[in-house]
Amino acid sequence: MMRLEKMVEESDIMHGVIRSVDMDEGVFGIAHSELIAKEDMQQLFEHEELGIAVIHTYIWYMYDTLMRGTELCNRFNFIAASRINTTFITKNPTSVMNELVDRFMVAGDNTTPSLYFLPFNSGNGGHWVLVAMDLSRLMVYYLDSLPGDWSKYPSMKKTVDAAIVKFRSKKNYRNRKDITWVRVQCPQQNNSIDCGFFVLIFMRDIIALNHIDIPKMVWNNNLGFILILSDISSNLLLNHEYVLFS
Repeated sequence: MMRLEKMVEESDIMHGVIRSVDMDEGVFGIAHSELIAKEDMQQLFEHEELGIAVIHTYIWYMYDTLMRGTELCNRFNFIAASRINTTFITKNPTSVMNELVDRFMVAGDNTTPSLYFLPFNSGNGGHWVLVAMDLSRLMVYYLDSLPGDWSKYPSMKKTVDAAIVKFRSKKNYRNRKDITWVRVQCPQQNNSIDCGFFVLIFMRDIIALNHIDIPKMVWNNNLGFILILSDISSNLLLNHEYVLFS
């Protein structure tokens, strides 16, 4: 840990240099670039609330190290948090819905089980939750490190449901049943800042286990999930990833 901190301290990022992380279309369905600056590094090492840049960069790391070139690319997909959030839904829900549909269309036929991960932010640097969508089975899993369910974000649920229905209509798939939302019983944070870390943990563990079904029983059975409940530090994100920023 001290070696990582020293590397970051000596990096030109900590002296005002901004780095660009270029991500190919495999990550979010379209080419994407993320700027990493001093404040992003401080979020990690000073255990602060995570912003979109850190969320996106770690997603890119997971894709590059766990998924690229494997069959996992057909089972797990990511949706950019910068394009789907409460702020944008409030301003233009139709545009956000169409963004989701476009993302769904980029992937395969979606007739076999797979998950779309949406790290969703309540807006203006607020709370992070994870929404995982299985389009083939019309299932939406909601993972929140605080109590409550999707009813806290009715506009988000309405937009996701509408996007799934529109996507299936464009692909001429029959809607065999209603969309089912499941509140997954998952680890809970014990402070007011760790929600972003938990969202990253949820995604990483699901991908590492190659597990499409993530109902309540899976988490309760503790099948290899990394359940870090307190003192989540930068070591989680930068144990091997420090080369991105050096």
